[in-house]
Amino acid sequence: MSGDSSARYDSVKRGAGTLLTGALSALVVMVVILGLMWGVEVVDYVLGGTLDRQFGIVGWEPDGLAGIVFAPFLHVGFGHLMANSLPLLVLGFLAAVRGLGRFFAASALIIVIGGLGTWLTSPEIITVGASGLVFGYFGYVVCRGLFDRRPLDIVIGVGVAIAYYSILWGLLPNQQGISWQGHLFGLIGGVVAAWVLRRKRPAALPS
Repeated sequence: MSGDSSARYDSVKRGAGTLLTGALSALVVMVVILGLMWGVEVVDYVLGGTLDRQFGIVGWEPDGLAGIVFAPFLHVGFGHLMANSLPLLVLGFLAAVRGLGRFFAASALIIVIGGLGTWLTSPEIITVGASGLVFGYFGYVVCRGLFDRRPLDIVIGVGVAIAYYSILWGLLPNQQGISWQGHLFGLIGGVVAAWVLRRKRPAALPS
């Protein structure tokens, strides 16, 4: 094997190893997050739903601002949590596979932007649920490839857009009991996160 071929082989091998490590780390993190959500829902069920009322986002209420942090981990019953679990696992995994540092930074931006937007546009309404994160990870994964211009991320983004485009119906404000505001601002948070956390390119120098 020539020196150039050996170097390319080693580079591909290292890349595959890095991707595998990232995939395992992403899977573990998402399983832990979902396990935490299910544990919280069990406690909330035992307490008769009091956690939702105490720690959800309450629009226009100063005390309700604390819900920006806690609301994504609360749900209105196990059915609500089950509906969010699979898309959260898949989209969160794809968001995290490129690195946990960027994933946690993206999650923080999605939670803050999505929660604050919901608080501003949902007067006196209690909002809970991880669907804002689902929409945020959707926007983040789809736009990450566009902003980073990495071929693999572009392919993943296109695949996610094709597989999950139907969730965009959740942005329409005509569904009783559904927080389209949380969906919309979660999506915006994901797009913003993809832009803020994009891979920086070196500036071109004039010749």
